[in-house]
Amino acid sequence: MTEQSTSALTIRPASECRYDAVSLGEVMLRLDPGEGRIRTARQFRAWEGGGEYNVTRGLRRAFGLRGAIVTALADNEIGRLVEDFILTGGLDTQFIRWAPYDGIGRGVRNGLNFTERGFGVRGAVGVSDRGNTAVSQLKPGDVDWDHLFGELGVRWLHTGGIFAALSESTADTVVEAVTKAKQYGTVVSYDLNYRPSLWKAIGGLAKAQEVNKEIAKHIDVMIGNEEDFTASLGFEVEGVDESLSALEVDKFAAMIETAAAAYPNFAVIGTTMRTVHSASINDWGALAWSRETGVVQSTHRERLEILDRVGGGDSFASGLIYGLLDGQSLQTAVEYGAAHGALAMTTPGDTTMVTKAEVLKLAGGGGARVDR
Repeated sequence: MTEQSTSALTIRPASECRYDAVSLGEVMLRLDPGEGRIRTARQFRAWEGGGEYNVTRGLRRAFGLRGAIVTALADNEIGRLVEDFILTGGLDTQFIRWAPYDGIGRGVRNGLNFTERGFGVRGAVGVSDRGNTAVSQLKPGDVDWDHLFGELGVRWLHTGGIFAALSESTADTVVEAVTKAKQYGTVVSYDLNYRPSLWKAIGGLAKAQEVNKEIAKHIDVMIGNEEDFTASLGFEVEGVDESLSALEVDKFAAMIETAAAAYPNFAVIGTTMRTVHSASINDWGALAWSRETGVVQSTHRERLEILDRVGGGDSFASGLIYGLLDGQSLQTAVEYGAAHGALAMTTPGDTTMVTKAEVLKLAGGGGARVDR
């Protein structure tokens, strides 16, 4: 069977690979106070989530592809709870590295993420408790990439800037992983996912750019929003900020083209566009680029109603990747991504509760009329 080529990407055939997609990153236990606040909560609903993990989980649960997660957890009851969530999400857990737990967490622990959804004028709030986590201690040599990419076979590897920011060794692990993936013909995507809180204690913006600029040299599909590209890669375009509107598409398209010129290895660039009117009302859309198509734009949904914005960008990424793996045009792939992200933000939690049929319906122009 011949390899599939889509938007300048050469994708390994499914018949030669155990997995369609694998993510490398941290999986945290998310604790959600629902409509309330963390500071006054008396109970929390538990979920799992992680910027890199959410993407492959979406590819498995929404689109039915075969996926796995490469991560590490402390071997205690919290770690096993996170594993149970991962199993529910349908991902292969054989590449979880289990670290012995000392009973207190001096040496290793599992990450917690307390998240408020926000409402109206009160924005979403995330409070992470992830210092000294098992996955932050992953280092080159810990994962047998030759076995994963070579013997088993992977069509697509996804990782990102959250995992890369956890420690010096995780950044090095990203470089090792993406380099090995490319050796075996695996497509590599990376979500810049800039989080100031992760970088401020280890060098701030300058360190984020140093790390991400090095990683970017190895990436086929670069994903991020306007803040990610300016903060992580240093591409400044006047008038483009985190309140990007539909009227500024041309300015942001210029940023994408600047990034593509700086990194000729980028085959595809994908980015979300969000204008925040309130925590509950956002304008939402996306752009994508390839050398063949130039910049293409998804349907722009004005005043989209949001229940939980966390994970919307990850669901955009999984919809875009699904379209590319499925051999669709870049225009169709970006419509899948924007539709999946929009739908995922109508439900609580980081991870998608959406079906492929719902994504295709919305991407094709369908609305919210009742299905009977």
